[in-house]
This record gives sequence, structure tokens and C-alpha cells, in this order.
Amino acid sequence: MLFNQVTLVGAGLLGGSLGLALQKHALARRVVAYVRRQESVEEALRLGVAQAATLDLAEAVRDSDLVVLCTPISQMRPLTEGMLPSLRPGTLVTDVGSVKGSVVAELEPLCARVSAEFVGSHPMAGGEQAGMWASKADLFQKAVSIITPTRATRPESCKRVESLWTGVGSLPIRLSPEAHDELVSRSSHLPHVVAAELAHYVLSPAHPKDQARLCAGGFRDSTRIASGSPEMWRDISLANRKNLSRVLGVFIESLEEFQHTLDSGDAEELEAFFRSAKERRDRWVESQGNGSPE
Repeated sequence: MLFNQVTLVGAGLLGGSLGLALQKHALARRVVAYVRRQESVEEALRLGVAQAATLDLAEAVRDSDLVVLCTPISQMRPLTEGMLPSLRPGTLVTDVGSVKGSVVAELEPLCARVSAEFVGSHPMAGGEQAGMWASKADLFQKAVSIITPTRATRPESCKRVESLWTGVGSLPIRLSPEAHDELVSRSSHLPHVVAAELAHYVLSPAHPKDQARLCAGGFRDSTRIASGSPEMWRDISLANRKNLSRVLGVFIESLEEFQHTLDSGDAEELEAFFRSAKERRDRWVESQGNGSPE
């Protein structure tokens, strides 16, 4: 048993799935969920994502040795401030946020005030369905989880957070908060913006009514993540706006280069563009152990 009591602050897809996984792998004697609505208390108990659920933040964290923030990024600081008086010295706090620089900078010193310790983490798992009802115990299987220690992080605390994610089937790696935010701005945040813009543009009511009927599997696959939580992606975009703005600029330049090649009618360059993209993706899929590309 890795933890005595784990409190999930927020029990959407990630929080709910973590609760199921903690119990499946016997990593915690007790899992408690803090939620905002009474119906969510009942849902958490019915779905089994926690053994107890409450609307009282102080009650939720009082006896925990691990607290996991599973909320949109903008809610993490006020919730942490609210639970500080109830945290025991030595309590470990982590999160599942997709941005680490601002989260770590804000929450690490807050937790230190009460002799608790914050270690940032980001399991790269999820889906477009954000509700507790979509939770599944194997969500984190083979997913990369980034742990973002700082100079203030005790080695044993970092190892405990890594053990959490290893225990639910994830593959932890360590990065600085800054390196994390730069890398995910390209691999995670940019694709979401592109998917959202495709959905905005192609499904605009300004187009003929038959446009949507001609959107098939390729469009569905390319825009799947645009169905994610608007609140969550608003927070992510704002929290990582410097990195995201920079990579958007580079991406737009690349699109303009493609447009120039297209306008010039250069068939050889167009084929080279698509071939290079195919080869790079095929190699990536193979390296992930996902078999042949679809």
C-alpha cells in the first residue's frame, strides 16, 4: 500500500479515472473525492471512483497523505489556499495539469507554508469526454506522465509521485517545468488549437448546408479533441500563452510555405511534403509500439 489516504480534488475524467485506478491496484487504503455539487457526491459513490465524497474541502484533505488536484488550472491556486489550514505537515500535493511553469511557481511556496510539499505532474492521458461518467481504471496504462521537480523538491517526494503514476500503469519521466511547457506547446496544445479551428472553419454556418454531410472519418479524427472541455483549454492556452503563441507563429509560417508551393504548382515539392509527413508519423507510430499506422 503506497498511501494511507488519497484525496482527489475534482473528480472529472482524470480524477475519476485515478480514483478507480488507485483502488484497482491497491495503492491507497482510502480514496476521498472533493466535488462541488451534491449530485457529484452521489455519482462518485455510485461509480465507485472514491470510497467517500464530500462538498467540504477541509474534511476531504484533513487526513490525507496525498492530495491530487484534478481541476482546471485556474481553480488550483484558490483551492490550494482553501485547503492549507487542513493539510497535515508532510502532506504531498500534486496535480494533473497540462501546464507546469505557473502551477509549480504558485503552489510550491503555498504548500511550503504549512510544511506540505508540492510536486507537479502531468499524466498525458485523457479524452474529449470530460465527465466523471467517462472514467476508466486503465486510462493511464502506458501513458507518459511528466514529473516536474525543482531545486526545492526532496528526492523522496519526487520518487513517491513517480510511484503513484507507475502504480497506475503510467511511464513517468522527469522534466523541468519550463521544458515541459515548451514541449507540450507543440505536441499537445498546438494540435488542440488546430482541431478547434478546423471545427470552427469547416462547420461554420457560413458554408452551404451540405458541407457537414461531406465531413467523413478524416475530419472526425482530425477534430476529435475539439470536443474537450472549453474551460480546461481556455486555462491551458492562457497559462502557456507565450510558448503556444510562439509555436503558432512557426506553424502559420509553415502553412504559408505550403500555400506558396501549392500556388506555384510544384508537384514534386508537394509530394515531398506529404511523403516527409507520412515517414515522420510512421516512424513515430512504430516507436510507440502501436503497430502499423492506420
